[in-house]
Amino acid sequence: MATQIITTGTFSSVLNDMSGKLIIVDFWAEWCGPCRMVAPVLEAVSTKFADKLSVYKLDTDANPATAQDYQITSIPCNILFKNGKEIHRIIGFKNQAAFETEISPYL
Repeated sequence: MATQIITTGTFSSVLNDMSGKLIIVDFWAEWCGPCRMVAPVLEAVSTKFADKLSVYKLDTDANPATAQDYQITSIPCNILFKNGKEIHRIIGFKNQAAFETEISPYL
């Protein structure tokens, strides 16, 4: 699995990664159908662009404080971070081509 699971406890260490890579955090929940649909897209993107980005998954039900901190009101919500700062959000399901098009300016 190319995507990595994170929690509220490990979230800040992910953001403090100063490798210069794009960080994508997928805010999701087990019961969310579109979240399950986007999971293989994230796996494919994570593998295809492994040298340019890292993908993490944060379960909003198990980590409500972090979801609240980032004002997650709809899932799936993928937040793109660069050097610890939020730079873009992708809300809802997108197929792989559309997802890659949306992240390409940030790679």
